[in-house]
Amino acid sequence: MTTSPGAQPPAALLVIGHRGARGHAPENTLASFRKALELGCRWVELDVQWHDGELWVMHDLRLERTTSGHGFLAEHDAATLRALDAGQGERIPTLREVLDLLDGRCGVNVELKTADGTARAVAQLLRDRIARGARPEHFQVSSFHLPELREFRRALPEVPVGVLLAGVPLTLAQAAAELEASVVSLDAEFLEPLLIADAKRRGCHVYAYTINRADELPRLRRLGIDGIFTDYPNRFLGGGSP
Repeated sequence: MTTSPGAQPPAALLVIGHRGARGHAPENTLASFRKALELGCRWVELDVQWHDGELWVMHDLRLERTTSGHGFLAEHDAATLRALDAGQGERIPTLREVLDLLDGRCGVNVELKTADGTARAVAQLLRDRIARGARPEHFQVSSFHLPELREFRRALPEVPVGVLLAGVPLTLAQAAAELEASVVSLDAEFLEPLLIADAKRRGCHVYAYTINRADELPRLRRLGIDGIFTDYPNRFLGGGSP
């Protein structure tokens, strides 16, 4: 695989499996990433939190929605977290376990969900993978937490970064330029043409999240969107419904 998010031709809409294939298996679990591979995803997205010496692949800071646990993830030790059911008998995986499973078969967009060491831990793990033969462009690291993303950029500049936005900043895509980001990813409710145009002027590709309806594609193409995050990759990769 030689293609990275930053290298996608504009005519090719990149389809990124959101938290694996969240519409088909419990999100951010090994089962979800296996399903994404089965569906033909060239890229997947996942979320990481740094706690108790591990990079836990989990979106919410609290456990209730996606696991059998209660309270904040950061309130529990690794042994307790390991014992939780993350849906259909799955466990909360670590980033290392997910990368071992994927084994270079698709690109990985790692979203930093927490601060206080998350960027450094991710940088170290990806640095180790690159030293063992992985290509830096097979990864992308993104975040809403821009100071943490800047920390990652300083630690491992060879890996592309993506800025996540949930609104339309007054400065448009200036933050992406300051971070030398390859991608700006926008909430589907805030696909502002001025912001999209500014990001592209600054050399960034623009992705939209979370897109689950195929009938949205004509509008996304008119807006110049280069890629999407989706819970249902099959709907955009020729697999149809559901």
